[in-house]
Amino acid sequence: MIEQGLTLSDDQALRPWLPDLSRDDQSRVDDFITRASASATLQAYRSDWRLFCTWCETRGYRALPATPAVTAAFLTELATTGSVHSSGRSLSKASIGRRLAAIVFAHRAAQVDPPTTQEGAAALEKAMRGIRNTKRGERPAKKHPADGDVLRDMVRTITGDSLQDHRDRALLSLGMMGAFRRSELVAIEVAHVMEDPRGLIIHIPVSKGDQEGRGQSVAILDGRRMEPVRHYRAWLEAAAISSGPVFRRLTPHGRLTAHGISPQTVALVVKARAAAAGYDPALFAGHSLRAGFLTEAGRQGANLFKMKEHSRHKSLEMLSEYVRDQEAFRDHAAERFA
Repeated sequence: MIEQGLTLSDDQALRPWLPDLSRDDQSRVDDFITRASASATLQAYRSDWRLFCTWCETRGYRALPATPAVTAAFLTELATTGSVHSSGRSLSKASIGRRLAAIVFAHRAAQVDPPTTQEGAAALEKAMRGIRNTKRGERPAKKHPADGDVLRDMVRTITGDSLQDHRDRALLSLGMMGAFRRSELVAIEVAHVMEDPRGLIIHIPVSKGDQEGRGQSVAILDGRRMEPVRHYRAWLEAAAISSGPVFRRLTPHGRLTAHGISPQTVALVVKARAAAAGYDPALFAGHSLRAGFLTEAGRQGANLFKMKEHSRHKSLEMLSEYVRDQEAFRDHAAERFA
């Protein structure tokens, strides 16, 4: 059974237990440890950990600490029937690897040995190796990028003048032109945005690729096709926003709130606006905005180093798939005789 005192909604498993410290000292230490991982990563880990706890509870296994054998059983089920996954399909090796990382993270946060370092961990490692070998060569499912043409279609269908219409136009155009991750996009505040004659400069205090919090700046180029600056200004004016989160939640009646939207809302907006433009919403997600910029930049022959600088990727290799697809037919070897 699940460890007493650990509930499925309890985040205690994702922070250290420090019994020798006062409450104030413990709270301060926990706060800084939480900052060691990007918020989006922590959110994914929490979801994965709760899934594992539910799986253990239904089978009478102990989730914390979990043995290597129990962990291997969980992961191999994900790799085969996928019955613990909501879609009913087996997961990719990358997704299974993240589930294991979440389990290890939760154990270390609770200051107990993770299954990867316990006696019998060799069997777990062999199981993971078998999963990787079984799924070798699988092409990961990718969402459709909201490139220049798609993004333009999505924005053009938003013809209304409501707060939601203004917000969604700004969200889509700014998200794509900044190659923002969902977590970065929802974290933008008015104070982070600087006006420039050529567009906007947006400061990102913390992001997935900058977990030390040094901060990064993204230049949003103004233009006639995507018009991110115009849509951004129109949204702030319509909503009378002068400080705090740029992209706000709206009530069911369309009234503005003081709270920022969630990363999930970004995905929902992208899907809804894609459907309105005549595209299959199942092919799109929040990442489609970021992928759309990189796909369009690769198609237009943008400098790879400038693309990396703009998207804040850690390496050129991570950008290669976006460029490779666009280069497949350029200067093709069969060009002269096909």
